[in-house]
Amino acid sequence: MADTEPGHMSAEEFRAHGHTLIDWIADLLHDVEQRPIQAPVEPGEVRAKIPPTIPEHGEPFEALLTDLDDIVMPGITTWQHPGWFAYFPTGAAPPSVLAELVSAALGSQGMLWSTGPAVTEVETAMMDWLVDLLGLPSTWRMDTGPGGGVLQMSASDSTHTALVVARHLATRDGGSTDDVVAYVSSQAHSSIEKGAAVAGYRHLRLIDVDDTFAMRPSALADAIADDVAEGLVPTFVCSAVGTTATTAVDPVRAIGELARTHGLWHHVDAAYAGAAMVCPEFRHHQDGLDLVDSYTFNPHKWLLVNFDCSAFFVADRRPLLDTLSILPPYLRNAATESGLVVDYRDWHVPLGRRFRALKLWWVLRSYGRTGLQIHIRRHVAWAHELEERVRAHDRLALVAPTPFALVCFRHVDGDAATRQVAAAINARGDMLVTPSEIDGAAFVRVSVGATPTERRHVEALWRVIDAAA
Repeated sequence: MADTEPGHMSAEEFRAHGHTLIDWIADLLHDVEQRPIQAPVEPGEVRAKIPPTIPEHGEPFEALLTDLDDIVMPGITTWQHPGWFAYFPTGAAPPSVLAELVSAALGSQGMLWSTGPAVTEVETAMMDWLVDLLGLPSTWRMDTGPGGGVLQMSASDSTHTALVVARHLATRDGGSTDDVVAYVSSQAHSSIEKGAAVAGYRHLRLIDVDDTFAMRPSALADAIADDVAEGLVPTFVCSAVGTTATTAVDPVRAIGELARTHGLWHHVDAAYAGAAMVCPEFRHHQDGLDLVDSYTFNPHKWLLVNFDCSAFFVADRRPLLDTLSILPPYLRNAATESGLVVDYRDWHVPLGRRFRALKLWWVLRSYGRTGLQIHIRRHVAWAHELEERVRAHDRLALVAPTPFALVCFRHVDGDAATRQVAAAINARGDMLVTPSEIDGAAFVRVSVGATPTERRHVEALWRVIDAAA
């Protein structure tokens, strides 16, 4: 009989394999510009390379690394490529990658303070840091106010949580879930519609937008009045600070005033654009946060932290805890019963939670406030340079303003010509944009923000756009 179980690694073997893997990761990040952006495979091609059943006996680690190169990497879309201008960015700065390795090695399950004191307290500290960093209301800090923050997997989870809390508040005194109504811009992210369905809302109103694609408060007021007249219960409204399609910014304060008047829970979705608030010059876009009940943004988009890491804040944590706190006997412990600790399992739907805060902590410390501001400002500057070139071009037209680092344009000759421009860019293999539509018309989204992107990559993109137009 073997002295060790199959798959077991001695400390020496682990160290050797770990060094090899770290070198592999370092080489990947260093040479990422040489990789194709889109995976050069056909549907089913990766799956066909994987045996249909588990091996009978354990395989050496070297075989795993070989298949990483031969099977996995050919099927990877390279989100960290400097020519990535599609969707929104996903951060993967080296400090974040290394922190993720540490988190995986620790294997902590931070559902309660008692199951991971450092997991909880680092997270609490980081959420308070973000309040300061983003210019959010100081009452959202856990250490001084009634509010607080928690890390979730995605903005979709955060919005779903806010919807559940709002529904609970609207129905806790005997109201019917059949009557609750949620309101959102017609340009808002589809996750809100999905979250409302999952949370049991039978009524979701898509509110009209103005010529900048921002929600019209007058249209919201009319929709609320109509629902009240029908005997329904206006319950939840979401303001978007940076919509997915065009980064439109809803008027947070005007929407907040309507929410206060009619007793709605007011949630702000700043999933992408929230990162820009590290720079004070962008904070006018979030004016009105004093009238907000909850807020979310994703450090894993534009703030150099790798997925997943979504920040969710509430102005008052009591409704959240009242909605989600359930304490079975097997989770009871002295620390919880003392009332002196935070148990983050009560702050979202999942019970289990991993050590996401470590990578956020390492990134914030590694770059500092100034480094993060430089990161955001240069992307915005390059996007504005691109916007001006589009504005001056006789064959292209802007579709929407560029408040942050997303440029949206179309070809003046119509949809077919617009799609041809996008296809010409994406056919190259070293840059990628997102073809999209708004109000039935085609346009091209260019999101400047990938971690390794430099000005030269944006300039190269413009040359391709100009030639294709």
